[in-house]
Amino acid sequence: MESEPLIVQEQPAITSFLTTYLYVAHFLARWGARMWEFSVGLYMISVWPDSLLFAAIYGAVESASIALFGPIVGHWVDKLTYVKVLQIWLVTQNLSFIVAGVSVITLLFFSSLKSTNFIAFVLLVILTNISGAVGVISTLAGTILIEREWVVVISEGHPPEALTKMNSIIRRIDLTCKLLAPAITGFIISFVSLQASAMTLAIWTTVTVWVEYWLFMSVYKGIPALAESSQRRIRRSMPIDMEQSTSTPRERESLLSHDENNAELAEKRWRWKIIDWISNAPCVGAWQVYLKQEVVLPGVSLALLFFTVLSFGTLMTATLEWEGIPAYIIGIARGISATIGIAATILYPILQSRISTLRTGLWSIWSQPCSCLYADGWSGNISAWIVDVRFICHSANAGSCS
Repeated sequence: MESEPLIVQEQPAITSFLTTYLYVAHFLARWGARMWEFSVGLYMISVWPDSLLFAAIYGAVESASIALFGPIVGHWVDKLTYVKVLQIWLVTQNLSFIVAGVSVITLLFFSSLKSTNFIAFVLLVILTNISGAVGVISTLAGTILIEREWVVVISEGHPPEALTKMNSIIRRIDLTCKLLAPAITGFIISFVSLQASAMTLAIWTTVTVWVEYWLFMSVYKGIPALAESSQRRIRRSMPIDMEQSTSTPRERESLLSHDENNAELAEKRWRWKIIDWISNAPCVGAWQVYLKQEVVLPGVSLALLFFTVLSFGTLMTATLEWEGIPAYIIGIARGISATIGIAATILYPILQSRISTLRTGLWSIWSQPCSCLYADGWSGNISAWIVDVRFICHSANAGSCS
């Protein structure tokens, strides 16, 4: 008796023009975020040139917002449909950057506000900080949606190399924006004005939001697996979890409500309510989930590598500007660092296919602290380099004036 051949259901091939739409939309979204990320430190040092206080405050507000509201954003992304997350993400991110751009333009055009109307000046600075933080948080939602959800769903049923390739391209797009956006913005700031760069950011976000939405929706409608995955996510988050989450507080409430006149039981009841409220907070819940993972210790050890100032963050950008480094040189330097990151996205798939994922990860992890040690060894020359660059810039300005 002949055995019947197994019928293997082949997944449809990934449509090339739809993935192109995805990459273009992701590029447009990341470009605006990278423009803001580079420019905000320069804006803050220009608004208050005598101190790095405003730049440091913005960096603290942004980091604290991600730490506090990041788990809430992740929980919210899991509960809503893909289309709803996409709409809220694009509107919130672009509107936040528009508001932040308009606030910065007002501060730069009316630089005398801090002496004539200090309350209005402080309110505009607060509005800029809040808008920027909201924009960064919404960018996080977009990152989760595209890089952690859509790319995985689109590559399902295909060889593992498909997911690796898509992740590499998505990462390469982000690093390309990190390479080009600061350089172009730095040239605008250096050779036109800060106001022009803020206007460019506001106009960019106003125009591209419509293109981004059309491209992302074209991808969603063109790949049925995305709609199916969205429906499965919604069904998983239906009433069963809510009943389970509310059963324990109700049991405690029934046990503690036998004697309403007992002060001790009433006090215990309030304690249980506080404990329940804290334990159900998204931030605490996210840490509880993370601490149960097998990779918690490697994750913490990897995070320790980032306790360094050797990164072009808001504070370092503002510090270089404060020391007199032209904005276009800062942008070019950021571009060089991004170029190395782009090279990594090209190199990773090659190494992963030849020496396995484990060895590739080990090599990359050990190369990072070695690079940091080498950079720290050169940190003593940074001050001298800054003095040399400032001398060259002042000499060039003096020569042009004469």
